[in-house]
Amino acid sequence: MLIVDRVTKSYPTPRGELPILNGISLSLEHGAAIAIMGPSGSGKSTLLYILGALEPPSSGIVTLGGKDPFRMREREQAAFRNQQVGFVFQDHSLLPQCSVLENVLAPTFVAPATSDGAEADKHRAQALLSQVGLGDRLDHRPAELSGGEKQRAALARALIRNPALLLCDEPTGNLDRAAAETVADLLLQLHAQRNTILVVVTHSAALAARFPVRYEMNEGMLVEL
Repeated sequence: MLIVDRVTKSYPTPRGELPILNGISLSLEHGAAIAIMGPSGSGKSTLLYILGALEPPSSGIVTLGGKDPFRMREREQAAFRNQQVGFVFQDHSLLPQCSVLENVLAPTFVAPATSDGAEADKHRAQALLSQVGLGDRLDHRPAELSGGEKQRAALARALIRNPALLLCDEPTGNLDRAAAETVADLLLQLHAQRNTILVVVTHSAALAARFPVRYEMNEGMLVEL
């Protein structure tokens, strides 16, 4: 379960503190899926980074599975992110020098994702890539993929450790309509097969409309639509 309790975030500026998030509270059970919309600069991505333990809140509490990553030491927090959180970013963030398979396996290089070790992880990565339609592109480099294919590889990488929380920041933002629909289909299909909590930040009304629960970021607060 993901619990967000009265989370605030502000940044110092020469004119004083700039508030971004204003007392956000949210509770999501495993299997939940929500979309968050709002204009640029409204704090959507900031909230996502806090949920993923990439950035601390100014105040408030975030727990996933009963654990507060912001009370952990740096190494423990990094392990928590690696094992419990999957990320899909707008620009896919694939390593250009690595093959598609190596990119998907990258989160397991810190520690194996399965108790059976590296070989089992490789089979899992191959299976995920087959699910997203890239089973025949394992040895290709990101430069040899289309934008939609890169984002599908990023989705497989985000799921390699079977995370409790999957966070997507504008996952279709750089794609044409056909590629965006394919990525959205796969995202929702793969989520339905797992007990993951899915949080998607998007400007796309078409993508948000496919989610059972939708929010808008308004003056630093989440308003359910």
